[in-house]
Order: sequence, then C-alpha cells, then structure tokens
Amino acid sequence: MPEKKNSSSKGSPARNDLIDITIPFRNGMVHWPSDPAPRIERIMDVNKGDKVTMSKLQVISHTGTHIDAPLHFVPKGGTIDEMPLDTMIGTARVIEIKDPESVKLEELAPYDVRPGERILFKTQNSSRLYKTDEFSKEYVFVSYEAAAYLVDRGIVLVALDYLSICKYETEADWDSVNEYLTKSDMHRVHRIFLENGIYILEAVDLSGVEPGEYELICLPIKLERGDAGLARAVLRPL
Repeated sequence: MPEKKNSSSKGSPARNDLIDITIPFRNGMVHWPSDPAPRIERIMDVNKGDKVTMSKLQVISHTGTHIDAPLHFVPKGGTIDEMPLDTMIGTARVIEIKDPESVKLEELAPYDVRPGERILFKTQNSSRLYKTDEFSKEYVFVSYEAAAYLVDRGIVLVALDYLSICKYETEADWDSVNEYLTKSDMHRVHRIFLENGIYILEAVDLSGVEPGEYELICLPIKLERGDAGLARAVLRPL
C-alpha cells in the first residue's frame, strides 16, 4: 500500500500529505518473466567494519515503477533524457476502473477526458497483484480502443498499476514474429501512445489512493539515450 511520506528540510515545515505510489526496489520483487531478476548486493557495509556502505544493483530500465520513452517501441523515437520535465509534474486524475479484464472504452468515455490531462488508472491490480512477488498474466490492461480514445483526446501521460500497460502476450501467441510485431496489443497499444508523444508510467501502486485529482510529481533517472527510466512517483491531494 502506498505510504504517506513526511518531507522536510531545514527551515521549512514538514509535509505529510504526499502519497508515495512507487513500488519499492528490492530483491525478489515482481518483474516481467523474461527479464533478469532485480538484485541488490551489499558490497560494503559499515556494520561489518567497512569504511562506507555501498550496494551494487542489477536492474533493467523497465524494473518496478518506470516511465517508457518513445524509443522503447518506436525506431529512432525520443529518449527518456529528452522527455519534457513538465510531462510528469502537474495535475493528474486518478480514474478507478471496475472492469476485471481491461480498461474499456465504454467505461472510460463517461469520464470525459480532456486535452492535456495526465490519467492514472486504478484497477484491481493495485489491491490484488502487489501482495505477491509472483508475476501474474491475469492483470487488468488498457485495451486498444481505450488507448485510441485517449490519444484522440490529447492526453500527455497515461499510467497503469501493473508492470505493463498492455495485455500479456508473447511471440508464441502468434503465427509469426511479424504478426506479433504488427497485430499484438503489446505492440499496438504501446506504439499508439508513444508515436503520439504520450509517455507511459507503469507499475504504480494506487491501492491507497482515492479516485480524483492530484498533483503528480514524478521524474525518471536521466539515462542518456534511454528507452525508459526508473522513477519515484508521488501524489499530492488537491
């Protein structure tokens, strides 16, 4: 469950209204099944007599809470270090989706999504799937029809509360690699967002967040020519 964090600095009052929606990076955390497992190794430790404490991380750019850049699916697409900083800082709307399978157009349309919005989808994923470190193929995803609607409405950011915004698919689900690359929702949904300059925030935990408007504060690691960037994501109620 997301934690409310105090943030304070010398000479300024403490803040207790910030909600951390980031998935903690740790050994054994849930990850995409074909990716290497995240790993933290403590290579120096002051508690064991070393001069400093230091850790070595094994991590890919799409581990845990992260932002996809266009390059992730689009040849010669924009990189994470080129992302406009205000994309991930500003007013955002958390929309709760009841459908147990996917974000569908018929449930989404009544929310009257507006141009320039940042949309975060809260689904059953947050309350159900983060309770285990085992990857689940049965997560709520964003349908292609809903994705096309969001692109048409002119949003700047979309977020989902699991490791991928798309339906779980592999090459084995299709007759050829070409069909997988051109017809699978895994590729179609990513591409329709990223080709239109809409950044994707994946693997946020919204289990403790009520639907409504918030201020989103989220920035990725500045990975040069990066296809994605690990991020810390925080919401502040408005």
